[in-house]
Amino acid sequence: MTAITVIGSVNLDFVATAQALPAPGETVTGARLARHPGGKGANQALAAHRLGADVKLVARVGADGLADEALSLLNAEGVDLRACAVDAVASTGVALIAVAVGGENQIVVAPGANAAFTPSHLTQATHGALICQLELPLETVAKAVAEADGFVCLNLAPAAAMPAQTLARADLIVVNETEAAFYGEALHALPGLIAITWGASGAGLYRAGQQIAAAAPPPVIAIDTTGAGDAFVGALTLALLEGQAPEAALKFACTAGALAATRAGAQPSLPTRAEVDARLESA
Repeated sequence: MTAITVIGSVNLDFVATAQALPAPGETVTGARLARHPGGKGANQALAAHRLGADVKLVARVGADGLADEALSLLNAEGVDLRACAVDAVASTGVALIAVAVGGENQIVVAPGANAAFTPSHLTQATHGALICQLELPLETVAKAVAEADGFVCLNLAPAAAMPAQTLARADLIVVNETEAAFYGEALHALPGLIAITWGASGAGLYRAGQQIAAAAPPPVIAIDTTGAGDAFVGALTLALLEGQAPEAALKFACTAGALAATRAGAQPSLPTRAEVDARLESA
């Protein structure tokens, strides 16, 4: 079984689903409220786990009533949480998510313990594959990447300026089209693989500025796109670690992301390996 360590964020998502998203200054009523475990780190950890990886999550939560709920699915499904620590001062991270019919969303995050995850909390280097995102302090991400001794996937979300050596150390960088625009052509000067996602239009995989693979997701009816990008990250990392060819790995990841968009909530929507394989076989 492929082993992956994820160092990243844990949130509890409060999701309000409405007919339409509000314009600035507008109030939209009649929404349905749900609570789901979330946070990019936790989402990507569970995504990789459900797809067949042996996953360890390194993260921080608050000493409050939200922590157990935020970790509930990870704990129930057997993700290794022994390196998920409790912050005695900061609260568990919270995301406020508005979702419109059709899946479009708006997200506001109060990071809490995620923002208090400093480099000093990284007491051991990562051995083997690592996935990181940018919902932790950037200096913490930089340290984690620098000390890793295996394959590194860096999901540059949300987009932020990172040290050049951190970007150059990544074997795989994943961005959506907005994040790709933020970093510009500098991405394609990096030595690793660059994956760019375009939502329902699919994704491309690049090396040294040249596209080496492209894939489109299967047609689905999107309900909530909140966890789709995290499913893609976990799936693409795992597929490449398994030795899948670039085009097959990208197709695998696009299929996982598409299936995640068909269900509500970030973590509840993440597909299993059997679901992804079945959809690929039926294509």
